[in-house]
Amino acid sequence: MQPSGANARRGTAPPGAVVVTGASTGIGRASVLRLADAGFRVFAGVRRESDGKDLAAAGPGGRITPLRLDVCDQDQVRSAAAELAATLGPEGLAGLVNNAGIGVAGPVESLPLSELRRQFEVNVFGLVAVTQALLPLIRAGRGRIVTIGSAGGWITMPFGGPLCASKHAVRSLNDALRLELRASGIPVVLIDPGSIDTPSVDKFEAETDAVVDRMGPDGRRLYADAFRAMAAKAVAHERAGSPPDVVAAAVHRALTAPRPATRRSVGAHAALLTLLARTLPNPLLDRFRLRVLGLDRPGVWGRLPAAGRLRGPGT
Repeated sequence: MQPSGANARRGTAPPGAVVVTGASTGIGRASVLRLADAGFRVFAGVRRESDGKDLAAAGPGGRITPLRLDVCDQDQVRSAAAELAATLGPEGLAGLVNNAGIGVAGPVESLPLSELRRQFEVNVFGLVAVTQALLPLIRAGRGRIVTIGSAGGWITMPFGGPLCASKHAVRSLNDALRLELRASGIPVVLIDPGSIDTPSVDKFEAETDAVVDRMGPDGRRLYADAFRAMAAKAVAHERAGSPPDVVAAAVHRALTAPRPATRRSVGAHAALLTLLARTLPNPLLDRFRLRVLGLDRPGVWGRLPAAGRLRGPGT
């Protein structure tokens, strides 16, 4: 929790109430359990009732309360905010952990716009909607806002345009929010994980064929082999990455440190990727990105027939 007043400077106030979005699996679930073990009262944002029951049973007794919260459903966001206000009263929130997110992949040339919109609806618009709805409670509790970004918010990988673009947007919005809330005394922290081994890795691997199918026949000629090569490398990197508990520990620190860092890179490869993105000239950075994903090999990139014409996704 973020202590308030004089206790905030001494770091002696007991934990309070926090909300974690996207709490069903991975980083969200690990954060909920870590914070509950540390004494927080955790409202775990889930879309399915069964996930909420599982979380409540896994944590210490009475400290985890499931909260039905689809960040893209404005009615659910408003309902959750009203439920929290009625439950917490003047105590307010000690923290909001913006974790809910999805990952869309594919070549920009043949990416269905509906998929790009879905990416931003969850990762950007949903995040802003929840933050806006809960800020009155955060002000009341002199709380903090912690957002899970990504190393992809600094470095964009081929076929990762949708996800990386959304995380770039999150980083920019987070910077603006941090400056705007500075006078209110509300710390705003961005955590950028690198390679983290979560169930989303399995989901990405399972969806590879569906992404290739959406490219259309000409898109598949151009990109299918390269996309499959990238997917195999990306899955291997993530499965060899850090456990979600590494991010959960950073979330806990961001909510409890007297003066939390405004940004923190955590997990495998995170510090290296953000450093390279800030320091390497583009030609060298491009070579690195292609090599690390196995896309620098001859023949991996397809070709259209001489008289071919790209007909767009799904055709």
